Amino acid sequence: MTTLQITKDQAYNAVDPTDFPAMMEVERYGARSSAFDKIISATHDHFWDPLDKKYIDFAEPFDIENDQILPDEFFPIFQTKFGETLTAKQKVKFANESARWILSSILHGEQGALSLSASLCHILRDPGAQEYAANQAREEARHVAGFSRYVQARWGKPLPVGPTLGTLLTELVLAPEVYKKIVGMQMLVEGLAMGAFATLYTKSRDPLLVRLCQLVMTDEAFHHKFGKIWADRTIPKLSKQEQELVEDWAASCFQTLLFNLINPEQMKSVYALVGIDWQEAQASLMDAISDDLRRERMREGTDIFRVLIKTLLKAGIITDRTKAFYAMYVDMEELKAEGDRMIGDDIAEEGIKYLQTINFGSKKGAMLLAAE
Repeated sequence: MTTLQITKDQAYNAVDPTDFPAMMEVERYGARSSAFDKIISATHDHFWDPLDKKYIDFAEPFDIENDQILPDEFFPIFQTKFGETLTAKQKVKFANESARWILSSILHGEQGALSLSASLCHILRDPGAQEYAANQAREEARHVAGFSRYVQARWGKPLPVGPTLGTLLTELVLAPEVYKKIVGMQMLVEGLAMGAFATLYTKSRDPLLVRLCQLVMTDEAFHHKFGKIWADRTIPKLSKQEQELVEDWAASCFQTLLFNLINPEQMKSVYALVGIDWQEAQASLMDAISDDLRRERMREGTDIFRVLIKTLLKAGIITDRTKAFYAMYVDMEELKAEGDRMIGDDIAEEGIKYLQTINFGSKKGAMLLAAE
């Protein structure tokens, strides 16, 4: 079966991952796109090292037995009948084990992004695109190191990946189609991550996590740009059949994430820790969380699913054909009227200025992280 590649721009031309001889063709080395030069050159502006305490110190303490890393609003179960039965100690335990599950999921996502970026190096024929993918792989590797160290500092080790996220990440990493890798990882998963990091940065009570999220966002803002360049150069040139293929696949991924990413079935072990049956919890949450409540939550600028919808809309992947599906949850006209800046861009820019004071000794004023 032949893989359907949707290549409208030579910068994203791909070869079979087993065709290494294609990478040694002499004409290829001189056929480099300049599309990614700016984001490649900017790499040094946001360098940071998770192993160097001048950037981040994972020895910072936090009383995980008595203080919640995330506030109650993160946990809808507290608004159900089960919330009334939990003691204060049980609430802290549930909240922090849920935070462990969330941060473990982010760690697994970063590993997926690392492996996917590395896989792009095997198939992208353009030297510029290949160099960008190699740069991203290096940055994703430090995210894996950073979140590994954070989880280790707070809990010892991460929790296993949930079935929904694990299945999606595996599909993206192993997908032979470049459009699935770029739409799936560089836009959907990176969009999800930017929304999650912005939320954690704004609301977490652990200064160490706040600092880590901003450092990671200084990288992720550039990763999102790689997908945006693909969309700008590809989406307007798609045939009707190709547009519908990309659009339907993105909608399917979104729906899977929306309804399955953080439901009790994915978090069985966390519910078991406080003696709650996950099936009973799921039934209780289904009664408590209506589509109206989902819509209300998605009005927040940092809501992860609102960020996803905006990412797809601004990329041209949502058209009149599918906008009604997304309009069930957000005001599409409001999103359309917003500028191209994404949630987290301001946070990332402040983080870059802060890193410049460390890396280059800038005298323009140290932009300290909000965690400090």
